[in-house]
Amino acid sequence: MIDQMLEYNKQFVESKAYEQFKTSKYPDKKIAIVTCMDTRLVELLPAALGIKNGDVKIIKNAGGTITNPFDSTVRSLLVAIYELGVNEVMIIGHTGCGVQGMDSQEMLHLMRERGVDDEHISLMKHCGIDLDSWLHGFDDTEAAVLETVDLVKNHPLVPKDIVVRGYIMDSGTGALKTI
Repeated sequence: MIDQMLEYNKQFVESKAYEQFKTSKYPDKKIAIVTCMDTRLVELLPAALGIKNGDVKIIKNAGGTITNPFDSTVRSLLVAIYELGVNEVMIIGHTGCGVQGMDSQEMLHLMRERGVDDEHISLMKHCGIDLDSWLHGFDDTEAAVLETVDLVKNHPLVPKDIVVRGYIMDSGTGALKTI
Protein backbone atom coordinates (compact mmCIF):
# COMPACT_ATOMS: atom_id res chain seq x y z
CA MET A 1 0.00 0.00 0.00
CA ILE A 2 2.81 2.44 0.83
CA ASP A 3 4.40 1.81 -2.59
CA GLN A 4 1.09 2.73 -4.25
CA MET A 5 0.99 5.95 -2.26
CA LEU A 6 4.56 6.77 -3.26
CA GLU A 7 3.72 6.21 -6.92
CA TYR A 8 0.69 8.49 -6.57
CA ASN A 9 2.91 11.11 -4.93
CA LYS A 10 5.34 11.03 -7.82
CA GLN A 11 2.50 11.65 -10.28
CA PHE A 12 1.01 14.33 -8.00
CA VAL A 13 4.27 16.30 -8.02
CA GLU A 14 4.95 15.78 -11.73
CA SER A 15 1.50 17.13 -12.63
CA LYS A 16 1.96 20.08 -10.24
CA ALA A 17 -1.31 19.22 -8.48
CA TYR A 18 0.19 20.74 -5.33
CA GLU A 19 -0.22 24.28 -6.65
CA GLN A 20 -3.82 24.54 -5.42
CA PHE A 21 -2.60 23.91 -1.85
CA LYS A 22 0.11 26.57 -1.65
CA THR A 23 -0.08 28.73 1.46
CA SER A 24 2.20 30.00 4.22
CA LYS A 25 3.00 28.36 7.54
CA TYR A 26 0.87 30.96 9.35
CA PRO A 27 -2.78 30.02 9.89
CA ASP A 28 -5.03 32.57 8.20
CA LYS A 29 -7.78 32.20 10.82
CA LYS A 30 -5.28 32.23 13.74
CA ILE A 31 -6.89 29.08 15.20
CA ALA A 32 -5.36 25.83 16.41
CA ILE A 33 -7.53 22.72 16.62
CA VAL A 34 -6.66 19.80 18.87
CA THR A 35 -8.59 16.77 17.72
CA CYS A 36 -8.49 13.02 17.35
CA MET A 37 -6.58 11.09 14.70
CA ASP A 38 -9.75 9.15 13.83
CA THR A 39 -9.96 8.42 10.10
CA ARG A 40 -13.57 9.62 9.95
CA LEU A 41 -12.41 13.15 10.75
CA VAL A 42 -9.70 13.47 8.09
CA GLU A 43 -12.00 15.11 5.54
CA LEU A 44 -15.18 15.49 7.60
CA LEU A 45 -13.80 17.94 10.17
CA PRO A 46 -12.42 20.50 7.68
CA ALA A 47 -15.54 20.18 5.50
CA ALA A 48 -17.89 20.57 8.46
CA LEU A 49 -16.02 23.67 9.68
CA GLY A 50 -15.50 25.24 6.27
CA ILE A 51 -11.74 25.33 6.59
CA LYS A 52 -9.23 24.89 3.82
CA ASN A 53 -5.50 24.45 3.53
CA GLY A 54 -3.76 27.32 5.31
CA ASP A 55 -6.68 28.32 7.54
CA VAL A 56 -5.81 26.58 10.83
CA LYS A 57 -3.24 24.45 12.61
CA ILE A 58 -4.62 20.96 13.27
CA ILE A 59 -2.92 18.91 15.98
CA LYS A 60 -4.06 15.30 16.11
CA ASN A 61 -3.50 12.51 18.60
CA ALA A 62 -5.33 9.47 19.94
CA GLY A 63 -8.45 10.83 21.62
CA GLY A 64 -7.83 14.49 20.84
CA THR A 65 -7.04 15.16 24.48
CA ILE A 66 -4.02 16.24 26.48
CA THR A 67 -3.03 13.94 29.30
CA ASN A 68 0.24 15.59 30.30
CA PRO A 69 0.83 19.35 30.55
CA PHE A 70 4.25 18.97 28.93
CA ASP A 71 3.51 16.52 26.12
CA SER A 72 4.04 17.09 22.40
CA THR A 73 0.50 18.41 21.92
CA VAL A 74 1.10 21.25 24.38
CA ARG A 75 4.47 21.92 22.76
CA SER A 76 2.74 22.16 19.38
CA LEU A 77 0.15 24.57 20.81
CA LEU A 78 2.89 26.77 22.27
CA VAL A 79 4.65 26.90 18.88
CA ALA A 80 1.31 27.74 17.24
CA ILE A 81 0.66 30.54 19.74
CA TYR A 82 4.10 32.13 20.04
CA GLU A 83 5.63 31.45 16.63
CA LEU A 84 2.62 31.29 14.30
CA GLY A 85 0.16 33.82 15.70
CA VAL A 86 -2.65 31.55 16.96
CA ASN A 87 -5.02 33.31 19.37
CA GLU A 88 -7.88 30.78 19.60
CA VAL A 89 -7.83 27.06 20.40
CA MET A 90 -10.59 24.55 19.69
CA ILE A 91 -10.50 21.19 21.50
CA ILE A 92 -12.69 18.85 19.42
CA GLY A 93 -13.58 15.39 20.65
CA HIS A 94 -15.99 13.19 18.70
CA THR A 95 -18.64 10.53 19.05
CA GLY A 96 -17.61 6.90 18.93
CA CYS A 97 -13.97 7.58 19.78
CA GLY A 98 -11.78 4.48 20.01
CA VAL A 99 -9.95 5.88 23.04
CA GLN A 100 -13.20 6.03 25.00
CA GLY A 101 -13.23 2.92 27.13
CA MET A 102 -9.72 1.89 26.08
CA ASP A 103 -8.26 -0.49 28.68
CA SER A 104 -4.54 -0.43 29.48
CA GLN A 105 -4.45 -4.10 30.46
CA GLU A 106 -6.00 -5.09 27.14
CA MET A 107 -3.45 -2.92 25.33
CA LEU A 108 -0.60 -4.61 27.21
CA HIS A 109 -2.11 -8.01 26.34
CA LEU A 110 -2.17 -7.02 22.65
CA MET A 111 1.44 -5.84 22.87
CA ARG A 112 2.50 -9.20 24.28
CA GLU A 113 0.59 -10.99 21.51
CA ARG A 114 2.54 -8.93 18.94
CA GLY A 115 5.90 -9.90 20.47
CA VAL A 116 6.67 -7.20 23.03
CA ASP A 117 8.17 -9.16 25.90
CA ASP A 118 7.58 -8.63 29.61
CA GLU A 119 11.17 -7.45 30.04
CA HIS A 120 10.49 -4.40 27.88
CA ILE A 121 7.17 -3.75 29.60
CA SER A 122 8.88 -4.04 32.98
CA LEU A 123 11.64 -1.71 31.81
CA MET A 124 9.03 1.01 31.15
CA LYS A 125 7.79 0.66 34.72
CA HIS A 126 11.36 0.89 36.08
CA CYS A 127 11.89 4.06 34.02
CA GLY A 128 9.01 5.70 35.86
CA ILE A 129 6.36 5.20 33.18
CA ASP A 130 3.00 4.25 34.66
CA LEU A 131 1.74 2.20 31.72
CA ASP A 132 -1.71 1.73 33.28
CA SER A 133 -2.22 5.48 33.37
CA TRP A 134 -0.44 6.23 30.08
CA LEU A 135 -2.34 3.62 28.06
CA HIS A 136 -5.73 4.12 29.70
CA GLY A 137 -8.45 5.83 27.70
CA PHE A 138 -11.30 7.94 29.02
CA ASP A 139 -14.81 6.97 30.05
CA ASP A 140 -16.64 10.17 29.12
CA THR A 141 -15.77 12.15 25.98
CA GLU A 142 -17.32 15.37 27.25
CA ALA A 143 -15.43 15.17 30.55
CA ALA A 144 -12.17 14.43 28.69
CA VAL A 145 -12.62 17.44 26.41
CA LEU A 146 -13.49 19.71 29.36
CA GLU A 147 -10.41 18.49 31.23
CA THR A 148 -8.24 19.34 28.23
CA VAL A 149 -9.85 22.77 27.87
CA ASP A 150 -9.13 23.41 31.55
CA LEU A 151 -5.52 22.23 31.18
CA VAL A 152 -4.86 24.55 28.23
CA LYS A 153 -6.68 27.56 29.76
CA ASN A 154 -4.74 27.23 33.01
CA HIS A 155 -1.39 26.13 31.64
CA PRO A 156 1.35 28.37 33.07
CA LEU A 157 2.89 28.94 29.62
CA VAL A 158 -0.34 29.76 27.76
CA PRO A 159 -1.17 33.48 27.77
CA LYS A 160 -4.47 34.40 29.44
CA ASP A 161 -5.74 36.17 26.30
CA ILE A 162 -5.93 32.90 24.34
CA VAL A 163 -9.54 31.77 23.78
CA VAL A 164 -9.95 28.04 24.47
CA ARG A 165 -13.23 26.22 23.83
CA GLY A 166 -14.39 22.62 23.76
CA TYR A 167 -16.65 20.76 21.34
CA ILE A 168 -17.81 17.30 20.41
CA MET A 169 -18.26 16.46 16.74
CA ASP A 170 -20.71 13.87 15.52
CA SER A 171 -18.50 11.41 13.60
CA GLY A 172 -21.26 10.75 11.12
CA THR A 173 -22.73 14.14 10.36
CA GLY A 174 -20.02 16.60 11.40
CA ALA A 175 -22.45 18.44 13.69
CA LEU A 176 -20.56 20.32 16.39
CA LYS A 177 -21.84 20.53 19.97
CA THR A 178 -20.37 23.21 22.24
CA ILE A 179 -19.54 21.98 25.73
